[in-house]
Amino acid sequence: MKLIVILFITLMSAINVNAQRTCGTVEYNSKNPLAAPTHFSGQTSRDPLSNEVINIPVVIHVIYKTSEQNISDAQVLSQLVALNQDFSLKNLDAVNIPAAFRSLAADTRINFCLARVDPNGRLTSGIVRKYTSLSYFNGDDAIKLSIKGGDDAWNSQQYLNIWVCKLFGRSLGYATSPGSPANLDGVVINCDVFGTTGYIRAPFDKGRTATHEIGHWLGLKHIWGDQDCGNDDVDDTPTQLSYNYNCPSFPRLSPCSPNANGDMFMNFMDFTNDACMYMFTIGQMNKMRAAFANNGYRNSFLQSFACDSTRAAAGGPLPEVPAAIPVSKPSVITVTDEDVRIYPNPANGIINIESNEKTNLTGSMASLYNVNGKLVTQLTLQNSGNKMNVQAIPPGMYILKVGDAGLKKIFKVVKL
Repeated sequence: MKLIVILFITLMSAINVNAQRTCGTVEYNSKNPLAAPTHFSGQTSRDPLSNEVINIPVVIHVIYKTSEQNISDAQVLSQLVALNQDFSLKNLDAVNIPAAFRSLAADTRINFCLARVDPNGRLTSGIVRKYTSLSYFNGDDAIKLSIKGGDDAWNSQQYLNIWVCKLFGRSLGYATSPGSPANLDGVVINCDVFGTTGYIRAPFDKGRTATHEIGHWLGLKHIWGDQDCGNDDVDDTPTQLSYNYNCPSFPRLSPCSPNANGDMFMNFMDFTNDACMYMFTIGQMNKMRAAFANNGYRNSFLQSFACDSTRAAAGGPLPEVPAAIPVSKPSVITVTDEDVRIYPNPANGIINIESNEKTNLTGSMASLYNVNGKLVTQLTLQNSGNKMNVQAIPPGMYILKVGDAGLKKIFKVVKL
């Protein structure tokens, strides 16, 4: 018996508890009821197109007491870049997906962009900063209420609200499930695991906490189904006994493994370290996109244009129909200039968007409109390697707007 106790203490002391991922979503959602799906008043709901890139306007509520907690714009933008890489399978570490699971990895065609228009129709950076006298927040939604020291949500039918703060305990974050009360809907992330640069701690320094929690916000369960050998309601994720911590070696077998491939521990919905999470599956993609279907809980986002600063006004609500972009007097009507270059033009599948060494595109938007001014697709830009997929759109003339405010370039492009 004494030997068993010694072995147990030795084992526990070898585990760095602070370096293990914890998620408060299951506990949170077990205590909070779900509401019915909602849509914009006066709008006709529709299903997303199969190849449509679904754009999610994001507002980041930075709630801080110390200067460290008041994370920089650069840290916020680094998180947006990480999200868009992870959800589009452009994350560089996707090459580490084991061959046994590689064919299941998915580009979800879901894109995240900082809101450029606030609920009153005015220009915004998409980042709200607010001082709080509280040293930390619990997972009880106080962070989402101004009267409790947090900040009120923006309209959750049009914006993904992400609150960044100091969380009490070991939880890295938590999310509401589709159908949660509108004034509480969104994601909460600990300030030192948000983004990939700045006030950030290993091994949660690649932005995967937000990727994981937004997966919950879009309806995904933990990959083990939150019970031994449980079901996450996705057919192409293999059954596993429970969660995985740290960075397991492939294959990781458990009594529930359906075959010799074992656990899909590199899935974003497991509990492994950021450096060992690489993928969503096709089944997970389909489940997340189903949230945007006609009568789905997230369907209203198909009518949200809050990432487009051209819709901002001096005051008043957002217009119901996006304003047409003037093509008679554009800023730039060439395929290249001293700041931004696009190619090829005409294009068939991909439009490349590049900038010169002095021009930083990171965090700005590229928006493609048809000649009637209707937004077709958007892309949150990185400083290099930007590829806009236009394969699924009909042939014709389009207007491409790159950047906002100080840098705004407009191009005519032809889709073959």
